Amino acid sequence: MKSSYQYKILIFLFVFAFTSCNDDDGTPLPAEQYLQITNLHAPMTGGQGQEPSSGSYTKFDFASASVTTSDTDWDIAFRATTIIVNGGTSTGDADEPERNGNAAAYIKSLPFSEVTSVVVSDFTQDSLEEGLAIPTGSGNGWYTYTGPPEHIILPIPGKTLVIRTRDFKYAKVEILSYYRDLDDSVAGNARYYTFNYLYNANENETTF
Repeated sequence: MKSSYQYKILIFLFVFAFTSCNDDDGTPLPAEQYLQITNLHAPMTGGQGQEPSSGSYTKFDFASASVTTSDTDWDIAFRATTIIVNGGTSTGDADEPERNGNAAAYIKSLPFSEVTSVVVSDFTQDSLEEGLAIPTGSGNGWYTYTGPPEHIILPIPGKTLVIRTRDFKYAKVEILSYYRDLDDSVAGNARYYTFNYLYNANENETTF
């Protein structure tokens, strides 16, 4: 089931844009279709020196290019700067969804366009012992935090997330912004992801 959250998907292969809504109308995408997701909302309560971080994760399915509320049909999920995969085990964080797939991830220090294949041996999954496959914290994974006075989250240039989906397909992800409409001048715009991704719908095919 898709959530009621609306967000825009730009399909560059055909050079047009459309909006995905809350109906169960998501259909699998053709192999090797380059998409851009804009303003995917990843809210969180607590954290930042307050009470512990909590709140539901926003789950995303690469095959249908959709936010989803399904308990099973999701590949990655977002909450603030944290990104988890549907594979492995709980890290002990509050409100993590149950992982019941085979998803895994690693971060490649190459520009998005230069990541053309998957290194299967580099994949890791989330776990209590090893932490997140996509590390959190400034400079540890996909972003840096500027600190005061700006307090801005900035994607690190040249960092590409490589994802194995829950059903052994592959995607690569380039995070462009953490702010609604790409505007980091307003603190209230935070926790809205814009990212590019390329999804290969062929099972176990490791090239893009």
